[in-house]
Amino acid sequence: MELLLIRHGRPVRIENADGPADPELDDEGREQARRLAGWLRHEQIDAVYTSPLRRARETAAPLAAVTGHEVVVDDELAEFDRDAHFYIHYEELKAAKDERWQQMLTGDWAEVDPATFQRVVVGAIERIVDAHPGQRVAVVCHGGVVNAYAAHLLKLDYPLFFEPAYTSISRVQAARTGERSILSLNETGHLVGTRDAA
Repeated sequence: MELLLIRHGRPVRIENADGPADPELDDEGREQARRLAGWLRHEQIDAVYTSPLRRARETAAPLAAVTGHEVVVDDELAEFDRDAHFYIHYEELKAAKDERWQQMLTGDWAEVDPATFQRVVVGAIERIVDAHPGQRVAVVCHGGVVNAYAAHLLKLDYPLFFEPAYTSISRVQAARTGERSILSLNETGHLVGTRDAA
């Protein structure tokens, strides 16, 4: 089967929320989600899964509409910062040399153990793989989720090794015999002509 791991579109910036920040997509993010759906509309997508977080669900909605599938929400596809009281774009944190960016680089994710996060993500994705032999499945999730699964396949010690673009597609071929092959990382062809085109 072929697995499409898709990072959500660009969300609004939230800082100091009263509870966990769960931002919606901003205008750019909604356009990215529309472009993603248009890009994939000619591929045979057999199922669409999403994280429960709002930015992922809103990204999955246009794709589900063009494929005719109902979105399956899987709680274990949520990002490691799901309980954080802020959402600041990685690019901003990195440019400002914010201590929160440094914490992500060093694997010090406050209340989340990176190994535990990766184990949960791998388990969730492997369940999806097992449920869809011979099919192509889109999983709309988060940069940390994509990193964690790809790092597992590449046998990397640190699970955050690259920065997936918003609505980027990373493809994995999963054989029934257990072999896993990364076909691509960070496809952004649908973003050509936008600010976030790679």
